[in-house]
Amino acid sequence: MAGTELQSTRGDVAAEVPSAEWGWSGEAPRFFRVMALIVAAFLLLMLIGNHEGHVESLYLIGSAALLVFIVARDAVRRRRLR
Repeated sequence: MAGTELQSTRGDVAAEVPSAEWGWSGEAPRFFRVMALIVAAFLLLMLIGNHEGHVESLYLIGSAALLVFIVARDAVRRRRLR
């Protein structure tokens, strides 16, 4: 009959996580949020240009607003989890 103990799989093997060899194995959420805001600002700066139609402007504004919304939602969700 099989034992009732659960097998632990916490130990990561270097072959499974190649970045463990050089000391980093994770994500950088703060860096990702800052970069998303920089990209949103860059998209809004692209409004200054020589385009005549407003379709391009709407896409730029919509994309920047979506990025800011995602960052804001992530910040709110992280504060609620604490």
